[in-house]
Amino acid sequence: MSERTLGTRSRERDVFEYALLRVVPRVERGECINAGVLVYCRARSFVAARTHLDEAKLLALDPESDVAGVRAALRAVEGVCAGGEAAGQAARDDAGRRFRWLIAPRSTVVQPGPVHTGLTADPGAEAERLLDLLVR
Repeated sequence: MSERTLGTRSRERDVFEYALLRVVPRVERGECINAGVLVYCRARSFVAARTHLDEAKLLALDPESDVAGVRAALRAVEGVCAGGEAAGQAARDDAGRRFRWLIAPRSTVVQPGPVHTGLTADPGAEAERLLDLLVR
């Protein structure tokens, strides 16, 4: 690729998908807080999770919440996105398969929300922007 082509590629905007990570401390009550965001961009083989747990909000919903367990679950999601040893068996999967696995509905305290789409020139920066906008 020429330098000119590379420069053009860096300014192109690609389709990306994202989903919020919600913490639902008591499923029967249906209350939740946003605790992270998953971002996937097929064109760039990019998948990442950014998380932020507001303990005060979580404990306000359920004073008996397992804060350490929720933090561990959020770290596990980040590990699957990062790949490598932290991803376990998912390490062999491409970014798209890891994203699809993470957004599959589960009956757990940490749950994915619906998937949304957008355009971005920088999926990593988009993950940070969405975390600031929707979680923090």
